[in-house]
Amino acid sequence: MPPEGGVSTGGARVEEAVERIVQTRADAPVFLTCEHASQRLPAGWAWPEPDRRLIDTHWAYDLGAREITLELAEALGASAVLSRFTRLLADPNRDEHHDDLFRAFADGEPVLLNHGLEDDDKQRRIEGYHRPYHAAVDAALTAVRAPILFSIHTFTPVYQGAVRDVELGVLFNLDEAPARALGDALAARFERVAYNEPWSGRMGLIYAAERHATAHGRAALELEVRQDRATDPQYRARLVRELAAFFTRTAQAV
Repeated sequence: MPPEGGVSTGGARVEEAVERIVQTRADAPVFLTCEHASQRLPAGWAWPEPDRRLIDTHWAYDLGAREITLELAEALGASAVLSRFTRLLADPNRDEHHDDLFRAFADGEPVLLNHGLEDDDKQRRIEGYHRPYHAAVDAALTAVRAPILFSIHTFTPVYQGAVRDVELGVLFNLDEAPARALGDALAARFERVAYNEPWSGRMGLIYAAERHATAHGRAALELEVRQDRATDPQYRARLVRELAAFFTRTAQAV
């Protein structure tokens, strides 16, 4: 696994906005994305001092999501596209006109990085990072036959004071049948598995996965993993093993 921002090797390519993993198996059953893989703030921007409270937290990125994505890509020989910029710069899981594309508040406090944004700064973020991320997903998905676009996310155990007991959430909108199959398989091996928790795919919260899956005639699924589990190497290894087994079985059954 190449270090974030470092020199990539093998099938990995590191670009300004994305990290790409090139498929090594033509029959890979899924195509992977990770919209919140990185908390990197690119050159040209700097964290205002009060915003430094957000570094290493779920507001800046999805802890453990990059590791799950890379480990699952390796296990399946699958392609993957991962972001290389913090979601606070511009959120690739929101469309360009969404109110939270540039998040204004976190834990009730202002995100100063995003207050008083000038139009040219917004465009620089969109044109330099948001659009290239989505262009990379489109290009990579065009090159593979995988029937499922599987997006990896993680969530904080406590959100704005609310404790979350769910450990794994399978998010979906249109593609309920494969989501139910995945959820059933995970529930046989893990505790506290839920559908459309802690967020609902039916409320537009799998924007990136569904945007590209729909455009390319694939199914869109998203997995949310609680961050204390996602950052536990033993739990993560068990999860990746079960996900790889499920997708391999599913492909063989077609």
